[in-house]
Formats: sequence, C-alpha cells, structure tokens
Amino acid sequence: MDKQRVALVTGGMGGLGEAICIKLAALGHTVATTYSPGNTKAQEWVAAMKARGYAFHAYACDVADWNSSVECVQKIGAELGPVDVLVNNAGITRDMTFKKMDRVNWDAVLHTNLDSVFNVSKQVCDGMVDRGWGRIINISSVNGQKGAFGQTNYSAAKAGMHGFTKALSLEVARKGVTVNTISPGYIGTKMVMAIPKEVLDSKIIPQIPMGRLGKPEEVAGLVAYLASEEAAFVTGANIAINGGQHMQ
Repeated sequence: MDKQRVALVTGGMGGLGEAICIKLAALGHTVATTYSPGNTKAQEWVAAMKARGYAFHAYACDVADWNSSVECVQKIGAELGPVDVLVNNAGITRDMTFKKMDRVNWDAVLHTNLDSVFNVSKQVCDGMVDRGWGRIINISSVNGQKGAFGQTNYSAAKAGMHGFTKALSLEVARKGVTVNTISPGYIGTKMVMAIPKEVLDSKIIPQIPMGRLGKPEEVAGLVAYLASEEAAFVTGANIAINGGQHMQ
C-alpha cells in the first residue's frame, strides 16, 4: 500500500463492524466509522478502542438520511482525506411476519439497510473514479440470498444491496474501482449470541454444516482481502461466508 488509505465503515461500533475496523486498522488504513446520532456511548467506544491501540475516528451520521450522509462524508474528507475504501455495514432488523408487518417497520429497514448504501456510496464513488482506485464493499446477508421467515423487509433490503453491487460494478470497472457484496451467515456477534442458547443449539447450528457460528474476524478477513490490491480483479461478486448453510 503506497499510502495510508482512508477506510469508512458504516455502523462500525460493536459486532461485525468493530471487527472490520480493527482488521483494516491493523493493515495500515486510517479508519473512520459512523454511529447513530442518538448513541450516547460512542465516545466511550472510541476511548476503549484507543486504549487497545486503535485510533479510530467516529462520526455521528444517520446513514438513512441523505443530508446527514452528505455532511458526514464531507467532514471525513476535510479531516482525514478522501475515502478510498467504503464498507456499507450499517443495518437493523425489525422482524415480524408479513401479516403483522406495517409500513413503519418496512420503511425503517429499507431506509437503513438499502437507502444508506446509495446515500454513502454516492458521496465517495466519483472521487474514487477520479483517482483511479477505490473499493466499495456491501455487507449483505445469507437471508438476502435464501430468504428468512419473518424477514420480508430485511431480506428484500439485503437482496437489493447485491443488485446495487452488480449494476454499479459495471459502471466503474474500467476506472480501478471494485464493488462487491459479502453475504455472511450466522456470525457470533453479541446480537446473535443474545438468541437463547436452546434456539441456537436446536434451530440454528443444525442448519450449518460446519456445526458452529462464524467469527466476526473471519468476515473481517474477507473484507480486508476485497479492500486489497490482490482483489483488483474481483468485482460484482457476492461472496458467501456462511459455513455451508446456503450454497449457490
């Protein structure tokens, strides 16, 4: 890496996003992350990471909102420089059957999980093209590939992310910019580990041929590869990392 590249990881505090931030920092990137404006513990997280040796830069941003995304990326550019690697990781769930699904919970998931990909990518893509180098990595889900009971909103948003990947990758392929999707299965984050153990052991683990949950560090390693020079010929791909739970 000729220079210290700037990487932006949306929703990077905790869970998978935190592992991605740590991996990219360990490889020499200057790492920025976003957090929801209402998150009162953001600075505690920054301080805790600093104590572990990671000087992350955190920015309040509602990635579901266009104006907030514009302001956030402009601030990152002014303070750190232009974004070279974007990891669209921010996401939420609002699970319920379609019979019970209302417009509020549909919109919340589509805005946060899919509109955000447009809102943030739009701020960095032209600059990547102009500089002749860039990486956009979209964190989707196995449930965007195979569907999931009670997740019409989430599955639609995550499938939409890969449609975005394929189309944008065609537009920027000749400009040194790659766009890819990663679709993790069940990863051992705090959110997944909050599922009752009996449900994990009886319903989820048996679906995974490897017989275990994935590790956040394993997904972060895949992100690091796609962000690297070695991955320059990989674009428009949807890479599954799910322990064999779903194969295409």
